[in-house]
Amino acid sequence: MDLYNDKTSARSKQDYIFIESLGDGPPVVLVHGWGLHGGVWRDLAARLARSFRVLIPDLPGHGRSRGVHTGASLADLASDLSRRLTEPAIWIGWSLGAFVALATARDHPQTVSRLVLVGATPKFVQAPDWLCAMPPTTLAQFARDFEGDYRGTLMRFLSLQMGDGEVAQAAVRKLRGMLLEQGEPDPAALQGGLQWLANIDLRADLPAIAAPALVLHGSHDRLVPPAAARFLAERLPAARLVFIPSAGHAPFLSHADATWNVLQQFLQAPGAVADA
Repeated sequence: MDLYNDKTSARSKQDYIFIESLGDGPPVVLVHGWGLHGGVWRDLAARLARSFRVLIPDLPGHGRSRGVHTGASLADLASDLSRRLTEPAIWIGWSLGAFVALATARDHPQTVSRLVLVGATPKFVQAPDWLCAMPPTTLAQFARDFEGDYRGTLMRFLSLQMGDGEVAQAAVRKLRGMLLEQGEPDPAALQGGLQWLANIDLRADLPAIAAPALVLHGSHDRLVPPAAARFLAERLPAARLVFIPSAGHAPFLSHADATWNVLQQFLQAPGAVADA
């Protein structure tokens, strides 16, 4: 393990998004979701590190970037990351991290050779012309609950991500165990992330994102309906859509082997995107 930090700068490490680096080879960037940190990718990163150089940022306010602040917008965060991660890389984003990966591919296409979008949607909450999403009242209730009991609310939000059944519940326990490994996330960053989830809408941007993409989705995702994944795959110019049967919002945790098999096929076909 090494840290992908600029040690030549006089600025404090606290000013830098923490990026862990594993393995050698072509670069792969793993971007985690809301409320967690790069450790959520541990098992997948170990598999990828056999053939790739895996770069794992902790987003501002999360994990080992807890004291780091970035700009107020998704575009600001994409710019911050692209200034650090300048090589063309495969970007794998999960949930909120998929928004980050899409925005980076949109605004800094030279840094994104391919996209893998896990549990992804172009718009997280419903609108009159967008029903395949969470009702805004549900997310607003999470935000209100968060102010009174942010740890309990965060735990409930994580529990929603896995679906039902013994395998899913084991994944929930694993996710909860990871949550505080690097300390509690910054409440202000969590509130900012909820605002992003409430307001981001990338639907109109999708046709301009040319990077080959794999849209990887759990068939039983309770946070992001499968119809949102279908929309992504239809609007992105070069996308393949794969559903992981019985998986919830985090198939790389609950159905790790099935996810890895699909991901390998995508990564081992340079320059090719199979038919959806």
